[in-house]
Amino acid sequence: MYLISSHEMLKDAQRNNYAVPAFNIHNLETVQVVVETAAEMRSPVILAGTPGTYKHAGVDYLVSICKSAANKHKLPLVLHLDHHEDISDIENKIHSGIRSAMIDASHSPFEDNIRTVKQVVEMCHRLGVSVEAELGLLGGQEDDLIIDEADAQLTDPTSAREFVLSTGIDSLAVAIGTAHGLYKSEPKLDFERLAAIRECVDIPLVLHGASGISDQDVRRCIELGICKVNVATELKIAFSDAMKTYLGSHPDASDPRQYLVPGMQAMKDVVISKINVCGSANRI
Repeated sequence: MYLISSHEMLKDAQRNNYAVPAFNIHNLETVQVVVETAAEMRSPVILAGTPGTYKHAGVDYLVSICKSAANKHKLPLVLHLDHHEDISDIENKIHSGIRSAMIDASHSPFEDNIRTVKQVVEMCHRLGVSVEAELGLLGGQEDDLIIDEADAQLTDPTSAREFVLSTGIDSLAVAIGTAHGLYKSEPKLDFERLAAIRECVDIPLVLHGASGISDQDVRRCIELGICKVNVATELKIAFSDAMKTYLGSHPDASDPRQYLVPGMQAMKDVVISKINVCGSANRI
């Protein structure tokens, strides 16, 4: 097996009314948790890494780990560039074997967003790399980028149609009331807006900021056309809280082969839950 683009994976989800979960990974242990769980449940998955993750772990290391995981479990895997903004950085990474990229120019004016995304699409499609882009602006924090709630902007359905036709992207991340990171209050999703976007756009839609959204609301989003659900914060919290608890009760622990295990198990529980919510089990 090898690393693939997300194009056909998301198209299958769109045809069959489920979503592919995209889990943010950071190192060997987090890759192991996601891939082993996906293999057990026969679920397609996307392994997502922000620029900060690739800087921390190293592009070559992550690519090699993910390829090894795909081979070991005979599982088609997508390693994805999540929230990348630098075109030359994307170009360097796809030449290392990554076949799925998100160019995030959502903070730019509409025409500039289109221009940037179109340039990335032309570059990536020549190499068989799928491209996700975002229209609208989610609040919260992703890596070092912080967007205040007051500056968040919801996706306009009519603009979404023009954006997709002008850029040729493979999937569209929409802003319908979700946010990156932890929610300060209960999120209120604009389901009518999502339905209207679905009417205007025929490519797979992506939900960012799914950590902290109720299972019921995520399922409703999938019914209305979401084909990819991004999960990051819930994974990190589960992993770190379990490790803190273990180290608190084992103050002399010094072996990572021991203290990482509770974190991995806690993260696995979240992965299982999200696969079930997305309806992606037994799809491969």
